[in-house]
Amino acid sequence: MPLLRKRSRTPVWLALSWRVLLALGLIGIALAVHWFDRGGLRDNSDGQVSLIDVIYFTMITVTTVGYGDIVPVTDRARLFDTFVVTPVWLFVWLIFLGTAYDFLFKRVWEKWRMRVLQRDLSGHVIVAGHGASGTEAVVELKRRGRSADAIVVIDPQVDALERAECEGTVVLAADATRNATLEAVRVARASAMIVAAGRDDTSILIVLTARRLAPDLPISVVIRSEDNEALATQAGANTVINPASFAGLLLAGSTTGPHLADYMMDLAGLHGAVSLHERPVVANEIGKPLSAIATGMGLRVYRGGTRYGFWQSEVQALEPGDRIIEVVPFER
Repeated sequence: MPLLRKRSRTPVWLALSWRVLLALGLIGIALAVHWFDRGGLRDNSDGQVSLIDVIYFTMITVTTVGYGDIVPVTDRARLFDTFVVTPVWLFVWLIFLGTAYDFLFKRVWEKWRMRVLQRDLSGHVIVAGHGASGTEAVVELKRRGRSADAIVVIDPQVDALERAECEGTVVLAADATRNATLEAVRVARASAMIVAAGRDDTSILIVLTARRLAPDLPISVVIRSEDNEALATQAGANTVINPASFAGLLLAGSTTGPHLADYMMDLAGLHGAVSLHERPVVANEIGKPLSAIATGMGLRVYRGGTRYGFWQSEVQALEPGDRIIEVVPFER
C-alpha cells in the first residue's frame, strides 16, 4: 500500500547505533576466539601469530578476502572458522545490507513512491482526523464502495495513523490546518473532505484552510457545540454534523413512535432496509415530476441553491442541473 507515511518511533541514530554495535560484537567474538586459539593458526611469512596478525586474519576472514598468508592448521581452528566465523560474516553482511536498504534505498524508494502517489491523487476523499468519528467515516466510505487507496487520512497522532494504515488507507502524519499539508494531499483535486479533528476550533480552522485552497470542494465537518455550527458554516463547510444533536433527534423520535428511530438509522446507514441517495437528474427525467422517477422515492430537489420538498409545485417538472434526494431500497 502506498503511503505518505509517518516517521518511525525509533530515532535514526539509535537504530544505526544498534546495528553497528551488533556487527562489532559479532566480529569481537570471532577476534577473541582466534586470539585464545592462536596456536591453531600459522603465519606463512614469519611463523609468529601476534595480536595484529589475529586482527588481520579475523577481518580478512569475515570479509571473505582470504589471502592465504595466515591459515588455520588445527581441526579445532578449522571447525571454528566453518561453523562460527562463516555465520558471523553472513550476519555482518546482512546487517550492513539491511542498513543500506533502510537508510538509503528504502528512503529513496519511499520518496519516489510519495511523489508518484501525490501526482496520481485525484477524486479522493480526505479525512482530517482519525478519532472516533473519523474512523467510522472511513469504515462507512469503504462500505459504500470507496477504494481504501482513494481515502487519505491526515492526523498528527501516530496511533491514529496506525489504525488508519491497518484499514489500508493512505496516511499522512501532519497538521491539517497548514496549507502545505493540504497541498501535499492535493486538496484541490479531491472529491470531498471530511473534517473530524475532535476540537471545534481546530475543525473550523481546517475548514477555512481547505476552503481557501479548494473553493468548490464539498466539505463536511463534525462540530460538537451547537454554538459553533454557524461558525463552521461561515468558514465554508457544506455540511455541519453535530453528533449530540443527531443522537438527541433519535432519542426524542423514539419517544413518539417505536419505529421512527429504527427507520432513521436505516436511512443514515448503508445496510439498512432503505438508504438515502443523492444524484443529478438524468436526461429522460427532465420535465417529469419528482414522483415519476423510477430509481426510488423522491424526497427533495436542490435547484440553484434552493431546496424544494416533494409536496411543492416546483418539483412537478424537473429541470437540467437539479439534484435529487431519494430513498432507495437496499439490495442484498
